[in-house]
Parts: sequence; C-alpha cells; structure tokens
Amino acid sequence: METKGLMGGLYKITEWIMRIAGSNLYWVVCSSPILLLLVLGLNYVASTNMPIPFEIYMPMAVLAPFTLFPATAALFSVTRKWVMGETDLGITKLFFRSYKDNYKQSMLGGIFYTLLIVIMYVDYEVYMKQFKNMQILGIVMLVLLFFILLSLFNFFSLVAHFHMKVKMLIKNAILLTVLRPFRTLSTFLTAVVIGFITLKFTWLIPFGFATLIAWMAYFNFNIAYTKVQEKVERLRQVEEEGTEQADGEAGEDAESVVAELTEGEDKEKN
Repeated sequence: METKGLMGGLYKITEWIMRIAGSNLYWVVCSSPILLLLVLGLNYVASTNMPIPFEIYMPMAVLAPFTLFPATAALFSVTRKWVMGETDLGITKLFFRSYKDNYKQSMLGGIFYTLLIVIMYVDYEVYMKQFKNMQILGIVMLVLLFFILLSLFNFFSLVAHFHMKVKMLIKNAILLTVLRPFRTLSTFLTAVVIGFITLKFTWLIPFGFATLIAWMAYFNFNIAYTKVQEKVERLRQVEEEGTEQADGEAGEDAESVVAELTEGEDKEKN
C-alpha cells in the first residue's frame, strides 16, 4: 500500500511538472519574437558593455502587443483554471483557445501599455540625462513606470477572468493595483525571485519561468478580488437594511472597482 501511494504521489508530481512545462513552452513559442530579440540585446550588452541599442528596443515595442501580450493572457487563462480548482483540462486546447478568444483584448491593451511604457521611459531618460535640474521629474516618471508595470499583473488576470471592454480592463487593473498594493507587490517580489533563480539556471526558462509567475499573479489577484467582493456585499446588505452607517473602505472599493467589475461577464459562467 505504501509503495502504491508513493507511486501515485510521484505520478501526480510528474503530471504537474508536465502541465507547468507544457504551458510554459507554449508561451515561449508564442512569445519567441520578443524573447529572441531580448536574447540578442543581452548578448550585445555582454559583449560590448553597452546598453541595449534602439534598433532592438524598437522592434520589441512593435511586436509585443501582437505576440507577448496575447501569449501571456493565454497563460494566465490556464493558471486561472488551476487556481479555480480545474486541474484536469487539456493544456494544449485550453491555451490556444484562450489565445484566440482573448487576442483582441490583450492586443489592444498591449498597444496602450506599450505606448505608455515607451513614453514614460523616454521621459525618464530625457529628464535624467538632458535636464539635470529636473531630475525629480525623472524620478516621478520612474515611479509611475514601475506602477504601470505592476498593474500588468492585474490586467492579465482580468483578461483571463472577465469578458470586458479594454478600457474597463485597463481602468480596473490600475485601480486594483492602487487598492491592493501589497498583493501586487508580493507578486512582483515572487517574479523577481523566480527570475533570479532562472538567471542562475537558464535551462529552467522553457520549463516553468513564466507559468509560475502567472500562477502566483492570478492567485494573488483572486484573493484581492474576493476580498473586494466581500466588502461590496457587506455594503449592499447595509443599504438593503436602510442603515446609514457604512464601511467607508468598502464604499470606496465599491465605487472605484467592483461597480465596473460587475459590468463584465465572468468567464467562469460560460
């Protein structure tokens, strides 16, 4: 019996490794144009000790909305199912169906985010290098850039979870980042740790780097969103009872986030 239980445990571990590696490999393939350019850029830095040239940044910025963003949204859709307890679904079918279904939303959102990131980065470079007396603005741009990058975790989670207009996806991604900063920061720190380990053991890149980050990001998003829902439900109960006393924080969350989120259709219902 012990041997049978051990074999069953090993089988489950192997199965999970295959799921993680499989979904991660699909992400790598679909994001390959960006990843290849990134590798070229890093090799250039290593060989010349110079920053990545504009000739590499430019095609990366152009291609990202059409490759990296849809691939990442599809990966989040896969990890969403795992977080929701649906672990027996076929990875290949789920990934590419999600890639197709979410392509327009993620592509349009990718265009917006890419343009915003490029503008903020250029502003940062200009203020820090060309206007020495305005470096404070460069620091502000850097902080805003970091914040926008953090909101991407919520953006991809929202794309995976809701049928919603792109404008609302972006708005709620930013609002959730403001209202639940520690959850988002914990996701970022996890991504940094996974990235550090991957840099040390580069052979891990095809086998779990992106999937593990997406899994943790959606896990944190799900907890944050559930808490917001609970606060809204308490607020609604107070309103139904006709009591004027309301939780100020719940009211703030309701007005700023969940009112918009409830307009979207939960993909779990489909």
